[in-house]
Amino acid sequence: MVHDPDPICAPATPLLPSAVAVVRVSGPGLADRLAPLVALPPPRRAAVRTLAWDGFREQALVLFFPAPASYTGEDVAELQVHGNPLLVQRLLAQLGTLGIRLAEPGEFTRRALLNGRQGLLEVEALRDLVGAETDTQIRLAQARAGALPPWILEARATLAPWMARAEAAVDYGEEEDISFDFKNMKRDLAPLRTRFHVEHRRARAASHLRDGLRLALAGRPNAGKSTLFNALAGEDRAIVTEIPGTTRDVLEVRCEWRGLPLRLFDTAGLRDTEDPVERLGVARVRPVLEAADLVLHLVPPGEGTADPALDEALAPFAGKVAVVRTMGDLPGATPAGAVVVSALAGDLDALESLLKERVLGGLAPDACLGALATGRQVALLEELARQVELLLELAPGGPPELPASLLQGAWGLLARLTGEDRAESALDQVFSGFCLGK
Repeated sequence: MVHDPDPICAPATPLLPSAVAVVRVSGPGLADRLAPLVALPPPRRAAVRTLAWDGFREQALVLFFPAPASYTGEDVAELQVHGNPLLVQRLLAQLGTLGIRLAEPGEFTRRALLNGRQGLLEVEALRDLVGAETDTQIRLAQARAGALPPWILEARATLAPWMARAEAAVDYGEEEDISFDFKNMKRDLAPLRTRFHVEHRRARAASHLRDGLRLALAGRPNAGKSTLFNALAGEDRAIVTEIPGTTRDVLEVRCEWRGLPLRLFDTAGLRDTEDPVERLGVARVRPVLEAADLVLHLVPPGEGTADPALDEALAPFAGKVAVVRTMGDLPGATPAGAVVVSALAGDLDALESLLKERVLGGLAPDACLGALATGRQVALLEELARQVELLLELAPGGPPELPASLLQGAWGLLARLTGEDRAESALDQVFSGFCLGK
């Protein structure tokens, strides 16, 4: 167990007026440390205690979880007081006089990790659960909590014996006439390569769901952008009129549509214009297109003439532009390769299929449940798949040092993925997104 010499405290609930506020304390020897303020009750039994300090007298519900069977693996106390923000701040200040400092963001969970109470993948899932904004994002985070995914355990079981054989061939090959069996290694690792590619594909899709699909609506004025924007958002957020150039600025909304978390951007109509306000709106479109996962080029029925301003704006993003023919309930030509929708009629099935194919790689949101999803995890999965590809490309009869090095590299990547290789810089990145009381 790791004991930090500094006990820490933090509000575990927001500093807002409420019925109850929770202050969490963690560290060694809390019973003695907190004695001037409160007598801790027996372990895991809630008790009403009076907290008295500097003229304050507060009735609190107190819980005590002794080490090591606590959230952090240290002694943990929770003080439930009335939810007055000023009262909570005064209580935190009093704890400071007892040598209990304010926790850094994520420090409670960081101690839980270092004390073996949680794994890194579980910690990342917890961070995503706290930050989730849609039902799908909550379900994704909950599905990743708990034990290691079975495929990681299977990968370890496959790699371990081949690591031992490769290292034995390196260390004792000449003395004991030990050769390395490249053929059987490739036979055993081939399913592992397939698994890593599958998990990488699922993780890339899950990362889009975790972050929200950044979807930019672009096109000429009156192409139906704002109407589609409102339909996907489920509310009237953009003004819809027959007057071209109504949208002068970029509008953004976060929502969930048909199980897809979206970050929607409605942009100003792209055209050459002398209106100074509209020109400012058009100038703001490019950064939105750069950051988008997918750009929907909306084309209304009957649009047939080229527009240099529109072509110039979309040309750099051709690889992520999808053409959508709007107002599908009206007659008119459809550009080649375009999907047809009608926002007013609620006919958006083709758009749903397009988003799942282009952004999620053809996977349904439910197929991503349990998949890894953070940028760190996706990058490590890609490296794992590449490492196994290199192993399978080795020529038989080569020196055993090559497979030994690559196998050790794959094993190390798995350790970084699960957090057993605890590089400080990686942990700092993970915990920077937590609140104080977690």
